[in-house]
Amino acid sequence: MHCVIYRSMKRDQTYLYVEKKGDFSRVPEELMLSFGQPKLAMMIPLDGSKRLANASLDNVKQALKDQGYYLQLPPPPESLLKTHLCEQTKK
Repeated sequence: MHCVIYRSMKRDQTYLYVEKKGDFSRVPEELMLSFGQPKLAMMIPLDGSKRLANASLDNVKQALKDQGYYLQLPPPPESLLKTHLCEQTKK
């Protein structure tokens, strides 16, 4: 199984995985509007030979099978206040 990864031009660090190049037929219209014009990032095999940077291979494969796409969102921003408070309680 292969997948094609597109980068969002509207949202930083947001990626859309689909099964076939240029096929967004199973992606909801609202998501495509929010995602913006997709820009091809890469095509990769999902056989475990390549590691995905910020997504679980099993989750991607399951989402592609079930819904026809996988949306990778950026990690949540680090809470500097929370980090500071944790460090203070350790002292």
